[in-house]
Formats: sequence, C-alpha cells, structure tokens
Amino acid sequence: MLYPQNIEQKLGFDKIRERLNELCVSTLGRSFVEKIRFSDNYDQIQKMIRQVDEMKNILQFEPQAFPSQNFLDVNYQLSKASIEGAFLTEEEFFNVKLSLRTIQECLRFFDNKEPESYPTLRELVGSAFAEREKKEDEKSKVQIQNPKLEIRSLLDAFDKIIDDRGKLKDNASAELQAIRRRIQVQEVDLRKKLDSILKNARSNGWISDDFSLTLRGGRMVIPIAAEHKRKIKGFVHDESDTGKTVFLEPTEVLEANNEIRELESAEKREIVRILMELTTKMRPQVPVLRKAYTFLGIVDFIRAKARLAIEVNGIAPLSINSQVVDWKNAVHPLLFLSFKKQGKTVKPLTITLNAENRILLISGPNAGGKSVTLKTLGLLQFMYQCGLLVPMAEHSTIGMFRNVFIDIGDEQSLENDLSTYSSHLTNMKYFLLNSDRKTLFLIDEFGTGTEPSLGGAIAESILEDLNKSGAYGAINTHYTNLKTFADKTNGLVNGAMRYDAELLEPMYELEIGKPGSSFAIEIAYKIGLPKAIIDKSKQRIGNQQVNFEKLLKELEIEKKVFADKNVENATKQRKLDQLLEQYGSLKTYLDNEKKTILNTAKLQAKELVKNANQKIEATIKEIREQGAEKLSTKEIRQDLHDFQDGLKMEKVVAQAAPKEEKEQVEKDVIEVILGEITVGSLVRIKGQEALGEVLGLRGKDAEVAIGDLKTTVKLNRLEKISRKEFKQKTGSKTKVVGVDMNDKMMNFSFNLDIRGKRGEEALVEVDRFMNDAIMVGYDELRIIHGKGDGILRTLIRNHLRGYKQVGKTQDEHADRGGAGVTLVSMK
Repeated sequence: MLYPQNIEQKLGFDKIRERLNELCVSTLGRSFVEKIRFSDNYDQIQKMIRQVDEMKNILQFEPQAFPSQNFLDVNYQLSKASIEGAFLTEEEFFNVKLSLRTIQECLRFFDNKEPESYPTLRELVGSAFAEREKKEDEKSKVQIQNPKLEIRSLLDAFDKIIDDRGKLKDNASAELQAIRRRIQVQEVDLRKKLDSILKNARSNGWISDDFSLTLRGGRMVIPIAAEHKRKIKGFVHDESDTGKTVFLEPTEVLEANNEIRELESAEKREIVRILMELTTKMRPQVPVLRKAYTFLGIVDFIRAKARLAIEVNGIAPLSINSQVVDWKNAVHPLLFLSFKKQGKTVKPLTITLNAENRILLISGPNAGGKSVTLKTLGLLQFMYQCGLLVPMAEHSTIGMFRNVFIDIGDEQSLENDLSTYSSHLTNMKYFLLNSDRKTLFLIDEFGTGTEPSLGGAIAESILEDLNKSGAYGAINTHYTNLKTFADKTNGLVNGAMRYDAELLEPMYELEIGKPGSSFAIEIAYKIGLPKAIIDKSKQRIGNQQVNFEKLLKELEIEKKVFADKNVENATKQRKLDQLLEQYGSLKTYLDNEKKTILNTAKLQAKELVKNANQKIEATIKEIREQGAEKLSTKEIRQDLHDFQDGLKMEKVVAQAAPKEEKEQVEKDVIEVILGEITVGSLVRIKGQEALGEVLGLRGKDAEVAIGDLKTTVKLNRLEKISRKEFKQKTGSKTKVVGVDMNDKMMNFSFNLDIRGKRGEEALVEVDRFMNDAIMVGYDELRIIHGKGDGILRTLIRNHLRGYKQVGKTQDEHADRGGAGVTLVSMK
C-alpha cells in the first residue's frame, strides 16, 4: 500500500522513470518502463534484481559481445502480416530482418557462454523460447515447435531475399533477375541513342555545354533551349521555371522508353508477388514472433535499468525478507547525477533501522540535509522494490516493506479548504489507521504549522501511537519535547544532521544516537541580527532551553576536536607501522647478508686451507727428501715464505735450529703458515677484507671483534696482520652502500639453477637468492638442483629450514621437474 497517490512525484521516482525511458533504445523497452510498479513480492523482486545485476556485469565486462541497437518495435508489421492477403513492404521486411537479427544475437550470446553464467537471464531466454506442442488440425498430429529454429529459418529466408539496404535482391527470383537484366540492357541502348542526339544538338548550338540527360515522369529526356525545340522531333514532357528550357523526349527513343516502362511495371508486379509469398511464409510464425519481440522489449528494459545502475553506482545489496534498514554510504541517485554534472560529490548517508530502533527522529538546523535524508531513504527503498539497483556500499542490507507512507511537502489545498497543518493531520490520521510492522513511514517537519506547544504535544502523542504499531520510519523535527521523548522511549532513536558549530556551516552528515541542535541563535548571530534582539530571545525561551542548545553545541565542537585528533593519531600510527615494517625488512636483509658473507668466507677459507695444506705437504716432503740439510732447508723455507707473501700474509721468521729433528722442522713449517695467534692479535678472515682483533681463545676457536660485531671464528680461518695494515684498512669510515630495490625487482628471477655446483657454492647462491627474494617479496620460488642421489636436494632443503620466512618446501609437479626442483613457499 502506497500513500499518497502522488508518492512517486514526492520521492522523485518520476524522474527515475524518465531517465529509464531515455536509456531505452526502443518503444518496446519504454512500454515496460511505464509498467514499473512497487511490489512487496520478495521472490519477484529478487528475480528482477538478479536480472539487472547480471546485465550490469555484461555491460561492464562484455559490452561489445551483447547487441546494443536495432531493438525495433515491429508489432504493427506483425499485425499486418496476420491479415490474409496483405503483404509487408520492402522497408517493413527490412525492419523485421534487423530486429530478428538482434534477437538472434541475444540468443547466440547466451548459447556461447558456460551454462552456469547469467542464470537469471538464461531463465528469461528459456521461458520466451521454450519448445512447445502445436496441433495440426488437418492431420490431427502433434508437432514440436522450436521457436529458436523457426526464427533462424525465417531470418535465413529474409537474408536470401532482402539485401542490407532493405531492397529485394536481383536473385530473389529467376523472373525478377531476368526482368532487371532486360531493363539494364534497354537503359544502356537508350542512353547511347540519347547521347548521340545530345552530342549532335550541342554541336549545332541548340544545347548548352552544361546540359545532360535527365528523367521526367520516369522517362529519359534531353534538356534543350525553348527556341530550338522544333529542331528535334519528339515530345515535350516538362519545362524549366523560366520557360527557357524544355525537356524533350526524341521520337527515336519513344519505343525504348515505352519498353523500359513496361519492364518496370513487370518488375513491380514480380516484387509484389515475392513480398506476398514471403509474408505468407511469415504469417504462421506471428505468435512465435510476438513472444520473441516481447523478450526483446524486456531485454531493452533490463538493459536500461543496468545502464542507470552504472550511472549512479547502483548495486544489489544483501536482501532479507523482513523489515530492516542497514545502509552504508547510501546516496540520493538524482542528487548524485546532478552533482556529477557540476563536478561535486554527494555526502553519503549511513542509516540503520532495526527491531530495537525502528523509528529515527532526525533533528538539526534548517538546510542541514534532513529532508534529503528522508527522500534518500524513501526513494532507495522504493527503487529496490521496483526491481532497480540502488547506490550504497556492498556490505549494506536492505529489507522489504508492504506499505510506504510519506508526509513530505506542503499539501495545502484551496479546493478542499485544507491548511498546511490540516493536511498534515489528515496524513497522520491515515498513518495511524493503516500502519503495522511492515510499514515504512517518512514525515517531514513533524508537528509544524500550528501553535508550537500544542503542535509539539499532538506530535508526541502521534509518535507514541506510531511506535506502538510496530512500524518503521524516519521523522524530521525541531521540537525539543520529541527529542526528549525519543531518548526515553524504546523503539525510538535520536539522530542529528551534523553542523560545524565553529564555522556555522552544515556538514550534511547523519549521526545516529544523539539529538541535533537547530542552532537558531548561532545562525541569527551569523546573519547579523542585532545582539539586543538575540539576548531578548534567550531570556524569553528560558535558561533550560538555552542550556540544552548550548550543551548540544559544545558536544558538537568537542566531537569535532576529538575526531580531528583521531585522524591525526591514525596518520601517525600508519607512519609508525610503515617505519616498523621498513626496519624489519632491513634487519632481515642484514641478517641474511651476514649469513651469505659467512658462507662465502667459509668457502674461500676452505679453498685457501686446501692450497696451503698442499703447499705444506709438498714442502715437508721435499725437506725429508733433502735430509733436512741446512742450505736446502733455507731454500725451501724461502720458497714457503714467498708462497706466504703471495697469499698476502705477514712474513714470519722461522727460528728453528739447523740440527733439529725432522719432526721439529715439520712443526716450524706449520707455524710459519698459520702464525701464532694470541689474545690481542690483529687478524683477517682468510679470503675476505674483514679485519678484527682477537678478544679470547677457546681451544681451536677465537672470539674476534670485527667493528661493533663480536663473533667466534675457527683459528684455522684466521691470519695475522700488522698493525700498520690494520690502521690503513680501518682508518677511514666504512662506506655505506644502498640497495637499489627497483633494480632488484626488475632483474629478480624466481628461478635459481644450481645444477653442477658443489655444496658450499650452492649454499652461497641459495643465500643470495633468498635474500633478494625476501626483499622483493616473492611468494613462491623454484630452485633447480637436479635429481642425482638427492644429496644436493637434501642439503638445500635442510638449509632452507633455517629461514623463518620459508613456509614449506616440496617437489615440483612431475611434468615440470619433479624431485629435481624444489618449490619454496614463503610465509
């Protein structure tokens, strides 16, 4: 039930209907726009909403695939074709052909899609083109009628006869083709004769050079000066406006023109015969075609609703078959379109009406947006229950109402002798008699139009009864007694249109949970009303009312201050979170880089020790072979010292006695290579530039300070250096090298191939690879190590367990490498 009768005009739905008419491309669709009606049938509404939502997806994501033109209304042609003996003209057949092609394109679109796509629109297609039984009276047989095949067959017949310009093709029939060929031959011969006559007349000066052959009365003639018309025998068919030129048909071409006219008459008779035959073929399919064109009109109508939804950002929110309003960021569609043209934005509204708070009492200053809020609530609910998508946030919920009552605007009537207040009371009477739990009512300027104290008392009593009825609604008011009543009564809730109390400007934002101030005194100050008048008004209304308004104003200011602080704190928190995230990423990078450096050092140290051991063994062997003779030993020692210098190690002077035993010689050689490292020694990690000082010794391990970093290193990985070299290397500040993240992201590959590498080399490559992957933020990596005996695969996977960023490791798919490739999934 809707109230009043002009509810569409009051809510602005008539403007929505006008826009839908504009968005339809045919009268077929517009006829359905006029049939839009408010409904409380939940299933029917959901079906219409899903249709529009699916069409919206088609227009947004597949606009080229779905037809957008030639939605032609050919119901007149169908009625004409139904009459026995009547036939359609070429133009009429052309319109039928174009519109049938559009229907076929619609059907082809859905036939080419997956069966589960666009289910509601597919259901519409199925109901319009379902196969059905057709009885044939003559044979008393039942024949299955397939509308899709019949339309396709009819369209094929049209394509064979009607061309793309809407004319009959030459090969529409053998007779028509023969006639047109004869006409063509006759016209060529006729033109040759007339060209010859025209040339002769031009050479004699009877015709101007700019004259050429033309047609008069369907016959080919030549223009000639009036004074020379007797020079050529023939018939004058016409003359120019000035009378100086006549259009003459020479006697020599009279028969040829007559022949062409006769052939043209024969052509017309053949065309009529073909059109009658085609109409006869079409006549039995008229019932099928009417349903097809009904489908085409519905598609045009749904398409217009989808286009409107795209214009206003309409969606299909969550819907339930009960009474509820839980809208987030809802906007008035007409206001949105108007502001869009002006380059402005609409402040969205968040509105909630539920079983606990069914009636919203909105207060606030004039021009603050109270009436727009009411109309937004009414129009969006009305639109949805008419099958239209509505502009609000995706996480909104919309319910169903059986009745919608509104009291918006001035209904003063001279004819019925009703004042503004009387008309409001008449509406209230209707509301009280007909409201129930499935009613949504909207009342603007509740209680105004009469003496304030009496109007406020009556309004409070009406509000109490409306609350008892269980109805849902929203009311605009300035009355303080109603705000107080709403604050103390279950089922009612106060709401305020926010107002900047400092700048005295409306904010057009609805806040539910507290009453709003009218800011009448503040606005009077802003306008410039004399201060004496304002002071008198304060005295007249009493301290209680002044204090109430003052409290509301102070609350509004405090809320704005705290809201600004919250925004500022949120901004600071976001910056802090970003800094923490950057710090964490940098720390992870440094930790991983350290691990990479140590692994590289291990590899280099191992290689260095290997070479040193080989040199030691060769030296010891040579000493033994020479019998540890003094001269030979000195030469061998010198050779070993030279090798030491090649490794950039500090020279160590051997002080072994010439007559020492062979075992003592071996010990001296080893000490030369390793050097004597004690607490306080300055050392270098072999194969690296890292320099440090030994802080302590524990067996074969040494605690070394490298800059601010303390670490434990095996003694055999260290070599002594001089203090001079130490000062040279550490005298200048260490240069900090930045990391080019853009370069890393552009050049990073999630594939690492370590096939053929030794374990230590592979681990160094893996560490470098993982560091880069963590920095650029890849989720899944591939390490190609080959199958073999699985040793390298096991080594790599055990090593990856040390990374806290690694979620899991697993074999690649068998088709893409299987156990020869490790997939690394990051957390």
